Amino acid sequence: MLNPRNFTVSFLTAILLFSPSSFSKPYAFITDQLDNTVSVIDTQTNKVIKTVFVTGKPVGVAVNHHKQQVYISTPNGGGFAILDAQTFENIGTVKVGGASLGIAVDSKGERVFVADWYENTVSVFDTKTHKLIKVIKVGKSPSGMMVSHDNRWLYVANRVDDSISQIDLKNLRIRNTTKVGTHPFGLSVDKKGERIYTANVESDDITVLENTYLKRQATIKVGARPYATALALNDSLLFVTNQDDSTVSVIDTATLKVVSVIEVGEKPEGISTHPDDQHVYVANWFDSTVSVIDAKTLKVVDTITTGEGSRAFGLFISQ
Repeated sequence: MLNPRNFTVSFLTAILLFSPSSFSKPYAFITDQLDNTVSVIDTQTNKVIKTVFVTGKPVGVAVNHHKQQVYISTPNGGGFAILDAQTFENIGTVKVGGASLGIAVDSKGERVFVADWYENTVSVFDTKTHKLIKVIKVGKSPSGMMVSHDNRWLYVANRVDDSISQIDLKNLRIRNTTKVGTHPFGLSVDKKGERIYTANVESDDITVLENTYLKRQATIKVGARPYATALALNDSLLFVTNQDDSTVSVIDTATLKVVSVIEVGEKPEGISTHPDDQHVYVANWFDSTVSVIDAKTLKVVDTITTGEGSRAFGLFISQ
């Protein structure tokens, strides 16, 4: 006779084994600007498994884990493309305006934010209908953006204004704007929402801000032309891509000191941390490769060949 308890266990095991989520893998979506493509990397094998054609010189990446979609900013296309995160197909485009660059999605997957480099705005779209909700005027040449983990704030790096804007996501209005280093571009927010780190391209440093009033806590010198940042190992380390040095600076977030400098490919730009919180992926624009860094050993453990002009600006790895 079949034991009901054993049947229940077996049935639940079968559901877990064959549910769609059990087949999902973390994928890295790398924009290859010069090829007009996106390289999809299976991070279990570190191999490119598909190349997707995206017109408009793709740069920025934002992954919507809730909707199983990936948004790709296209500066020459004046908007963003939508990829299906499961089939890796290009399923549509949305027009924004001048030259879209930075792109981000909120933590609930309900809204996508697009920074327009020429119009000095951030456009907010509904991810269900892809309809425009609001256009927010920010500083000159907005680039990197990051949503706080509690979904309360959107932080925007205004490159030409040398400032960071804090947007309240409840009313979609600017709450605060603070000066940082020269030409901020990429930025990161820690999981606790206590600090914001911004890479300042022309002053070769990182500005550390507290989250409430955007007060400056520290300035940290790094390599030449820092472009983007990523946190790893429970936010204990900050990784910074230095474009002109072909290196990544590693900062201890407790001491705010540089503890290592890692050689990667030529002209590193986009950087994002794997869901395992240990492996950091770096897109090397001039080499058309992705370097994989182990945050525990601070060594490059793999190099992946992608398309020409890999930039991948944003949070480009799925969960």
